[in-house]
Amino acid sequence: MLKYVAFALFTLTIPLANWFIGNIGTECIPNGPCLIPVGLGLMAPSGVLFIGLALVLRDWLQELTNWKWSIVAVLLGGLLSLLTSSPFIAVASASAFIVAELFDLAVYTPLRKKGQHIAVLVSGAVGAFVDSLLFVWIAFGSVELSTGTALAKIYASFAVAVFLYFLYKKKNRNDALPRDANY
Repeated sequence: MLKYVAFALFTLTIPLANWFIGNIGTECIPNGPCLIPVGLGLMAPSGVLFIGLALVLRDWLQELTNWKWSIVAVLLGGLLSLLTSSPFIAVASASAFIVAELFDLAVYTPLRKKGQHIAVLVSGAVGAFVDSLLFVWIAFGSVELSTGTALAKIYASFAVAVFLYFLYKKKNRNDALPRDANY
């Protein structure tokens, strides 16, 4: 059941992000994206609010299933985006997501053995940079917003990695406790 929830959530982040880019932001550029501040004086298309989450959901989906589910989710999310945003944004998003998914797969899978928190953080950073560079370049013909876009996506990966680290530490601490039938 969880794999279907992860699949649905990951799929829906794509059209939501693409809709936000054209409709919500502190500054909307005519014939361009709506932007939000992301820190360090950087701006990013507002869709990063969902894409940072999407990178983490993609890892969760891979944890529950395999990479094929993620590719199908990206394609379905791209098709749904055609209903909610401009075709140019939808195609740029789906293209960037598929390439970033392949990079994520190459990073997340081998690092998973070292700990899920490490895999989420590193694959999230790699996926954020690849996705950001490709999406911003394809969608807007420039890489000017790539740094801010990647930074905003990394925030989500970092937050989840810290959460998973503390879960990992708690599990290891509990595993180290002596087992007694009276507990």
